[in-house]
Amino acid sequence: MNASLVPLGRRGDGGAMNADTTVLWRVNNDSSRLTSPRALIRVFTGPGTLEELTARYERVQGVERDMWFTYPAARLALAVVGGFLLIEGEPADVARFREVDGTLLVDSAGAHLERLTAEGGEVLDPLHAVPTGAGFTARHPDGTIVEYVEHRPDPRGR
Repeated sequence: MNASLVPLGRRGDGGAMNADTTVLWRVNNDSSRLTSPRALIRVFTGPGTLEELTARYERVQGVERDMWFTYPAARLALAVVGGFLLIEGEPADVARFREVDGTLLVDSAGAHLERLTAEGGEVLDPLHAVPTGAGFTARHPDGTIVEYVEHRPDPRGR
């Protein structure tokens, strides 16, 4: 994994990171109590720029990030600041993520999948494990493509 994907001062695991290690830091690690989805606008950035971009979004919104994690399988690092999901990676690695219009953090990905397919949504990427819990990507009947993600504690309770 690109060394630039290690967050400055935010690793939180105290150990060395390698290409197979997920680094996960969140203020709230369980979205099951959300009463409505949290919409996240996707912003893409190149390798080595996530910390600078995160700091800028923190200043602009007047809030601190509340999530930072790596997604080794996709070769990405991600941060969430307010209503923005900041995604760092090489252009080739982020290309497939650019096709998605946005991300919704939800209480239950399975429940949303069921309701969406009942309304005619098309599943593009089935429900699967992600570093933060589980998610899927679907095309709404109007053509909007959305990633739905639920967060759950990892095996270490983070």
